[in-house]
Amino acid sequence: QVHLVESGGGLVQAGGSLRLSCKASGMILSVFSPDTIGWYRQAPGGDREMVATITGRTTTNYRDTVTGRFTISQDNTRRTVNLQMNDLKPEDTAVYYCYSTTHRLWGQGTQVTVSS
Repeated sequence: QVHLVESGGGLVQAGGSLRLSCKASGMILSVFSPDTIGWYRQAPGGDREMVATITGRTTTNYRDTVTGRFTISQDNTRRTVNLQMNDLKPEDTAVYYCYSTTHRLWGQGTQVTVSS
């Protein structure tokens, strides 16, 4: 059975950095490698929105408001997709989720809080 487990959230001051990781346990490499895996976020009272996606380790897509600040990467050996977040802003505060397109599967989420 495949599970997505996020980690790395926390409380940080504006301008700080966090690195989120999404571990895809139970997913074989031939499925993980070409999968489109994304990071999404949902702020209180808001809709869930795409932050960044990656396909096949090289094709990436970012939300306009995070371009230049966030970087998504994929580690096939560890079956992880990471999101490096720099220059964080209070408006980045949300629960961050990862999503596997192939399995249509969400992780449980990790809270990111940015104080001003």
